[in-house]
Amino acid sequence: MTNKQAALVEDTFERALGYIRTRVCASADSSSKIAVAYSGGLDSSALLHLAQAYAATHGIALFAFHIHHGLSPHADAWLAHCRRECERLGISFDVRRVELARKDKSGIEEAARVSRYMALGELCRLHHIPLLLTAHHLDDQAETVLLQLMRGSGVAGLSGMDTVNAAPDLLGDARSLMGRPLLAIKRTELADLVADRAICYVDDESNLDTRYARNALRHGVMPALAEAFPGFQQRFARTARHAQSAQRLLIELGAQDLARCLDGVCLDIRRVRQLSSDRIDNLLRYWFGTRGVRMPSTAWLSEMRAQLLEAKADAQLCVTHADCQIRRHRDRIFLTPRLEENLADVLPRNFRWSGEEQMHFAEYRGVLFFEMAEQGLDVEWLRGRDLQINYRQGGERLKPAPNRPTKSLKYHYQALDIPAWERERLPLVSAGKDLLFAAGIGMDCHHVAAGTGLHIRLHWQAAGA
Repeated sequence: MTNKQAALVEDTFERALGYIRTRVCASADSSSKIAVAYSGGLDSSALLHLAQAYAATHGIALFAFHIHHGLSPHADAWLAHCRRECERLGISFDVRRVELARKDKSGIEEAARVSRYMALGELCRLHHIPLLLTAHHLDDQAETVLLQLMRGSGVAGLSGMDTVNAAPDLLGDARSLMGRPLLAIKRTELADLVADRAICYVDDESNLDTRYARNALRHGVMPALAEAFPGFQQRFARTARHAQSAQRLLIELGAQDLARCLDGVCLDIRRVRQLSSDRIDNLLRYWFGTRGVRMPSTAWLSEMRAQLLEAKADAQLCVTHADCQIRRHRDRIFLTPRLEENLADVLPRNFRWSGEEQMHFAEYRGVLFFEMAEQGLDVEWLRGRDLQINYRQGGERLKPAPNRPTKSLKYHYQALDIPAWERERLPLVSAGKDLLFAAGIGMDCHHVAAGTGLHIRLHWQAAGA
């Protein structure tokens, strides 16, 4: 490698890392810390040495994080090598040992990836690192685009990897950013740099195992593409940049449509119907993203859209997703948590009130508050009662005020426009046979007093509300 070529690689790296660092929104002291995901292989070794020179020039504290999977018989030797190199270069070093839940070939690649990034995220939080650098390069970007293309991915998948982005699903924290300053550099250029600088690195024998999809591409397809279409990596990367631009426009459109269709935390189905099917799908994907729900397949999304739009107005529609449930109620679309427990298994719970401001009922997924008020249950009367919390059994009735009639809970729920699935999880508080309080409705007036003395009103807050 000539001095000019080396200087070009270093300049490309420095400009990329400079751009990445402008995206770090953190305090001055934490922004002076950077970590490198360091496996000891050729790519991460090149990254470590480039980052070490950059850190020394810019007065940045550099850390190297190594993840020990224990899958290879050489794993301990790789760890020792990485520790030794960091000690030699004066780089702070830390390691995490992880054990994979599944070790069959069909799932080991993804399991290793997930566990690796979660461990890296833990190390970033432990050392207060806002930016983690990975050694993904131009060839990795081309492989990613090709893999996504073969999976039939949409625009988001074909966008490939960003130079910098938040990765809460991988690192476990939205505050940590992941930077890829080598994305514009070929692997051959990194190999030349490593050889020219006599940088020591280790070889992972699993990189030759073509049972893994990425290795099959790397050793079988990519060389053929390079021979037939020289420089294809740059063209794939350009395609990824075009897809990233298109994805940003889709996100912008999704945000506009969501603002137009949102009704509180729900979607107004009448406004949704005014959009084309493509915009509806984009809106739903964007809505799912804002709620932290994994993206569904195109077929699943199309089926869900048809059910939501074509069901009868009074239909109690529920579509189950791996992360949630999508429901329709009175021209509104709700996204609700997926709760697996059987409500019939939740038993009534007897309790006494001793003056607490609040009581937590884990089995009912919420907190019962006792608030001082001018009108409410007499404090001394309430202290002496044996109370019970339970879900409704049917037939319960409540009188909300002296000048209002006693009506069934079902009537009150309907009048208050409370969806059926929410009613099932709204608990009741009773004293003997007397209903005192129904969550979502309020107090029964029969035991509510006013005037002198202290009074309590009950209030229920569901977990996560």
